[in-house]
Amino acid sequence: MIVKHLEDIVGTDADIRADTWNSRRFLLKKDGMGFAMNDTIIKAGTESYFWYANHVEAVYCVEGTGEIEDIGSGQVHEIRPGTMYALNDHDKHYLRAKTQLRLVCVFNPPLTGHETHDENGVYPLIA
Repeated sequence: MIVKHLEDIVGTDADIRADTWNSRRFLLKKDGMGFAMNDTIIKAGTESYFWYANHVEAVYCVEGTGEIEDIGSGQVHEIRPGTMYALNDHDKHYLRAKTQLRLVCVFNPPLTGHETHDENGVYPLIA
């Protein structure tokens, strides 16, 4: 059984920070679950471009408001507590936070914990 508490992750090397977001990584490849799970904060008033070319991601909003824009289709979807979206087709997208967003994010294949977005918004696939 794996049990972790947010306060044990904050401020460690599993607490990854960028200009517009902060990802607290609960489950990683080394945990052997077959997926990764993060508690992610998206800063209020920010826009981030993401493209998970090497991963699929499911996201569940537990706090805040914002929107996700599917760059391929141009569709914009509201995000609020209780919203789930899944990037099942490696969708290029903009994530905009009207207020601070708190998201539970699940990745497959699992993250190793050291990924950050490259110049194309992509997490590299780390073996």
